[in-house]
Amino acid sequence: MKIASILILNGPNLNLLGSREPEKYGQQSMDDYFQYLVSEFPQFNLHYFQSNDESEIIEKIQQSKGKHQALVINPAAYTHSSIGIRDAILAIGILSIEVHLTDLNKREPFRQKSMIRDICWCSIQGFGLEGYRIAIARLLEYFHLEA
Repeated sequence: MKIASILILNGPNLNLLGSREPEKYGQQSMDDYFQYLVSEFPQFNLHYFQSNDESEIIEKIQQSKGKHQALVINPAAYTHSSIGIRDAILAIGILSIEVHLTDLNKREPFRQKSMIRDICWCSIQGFGLEGYRIAIARLLEYFHLEA
């Protein structure tokens, strides 16, 4: 039985994973990796959404209230600038985990500030796509489930 519904939400340019700067972001697409996550975590009902549009991301977050028990979010470039995404996460009040493929602390100074880190249960950075698996594994702990 699936115990929780989890939304994995990605922001701008993450639709290009696999082809965008593969030396930095890897060669696997998020669509392929998502299929791996679904098979790896049968305990959860996983959903995936990606948009380059801030308003679509905010709408999807708002729609999560009452529908999903957790949000795994990589706002990408909006991490550093979107008060709207921050406010939407606060408004829905569900458990949220911030994920970044690279370590923001080792990036350009303007990328080191996260608008959501302090409102998320945890932040996972620098593990590439594997960060999503780590985030969902943390949710197994949170929901007291076995791997």
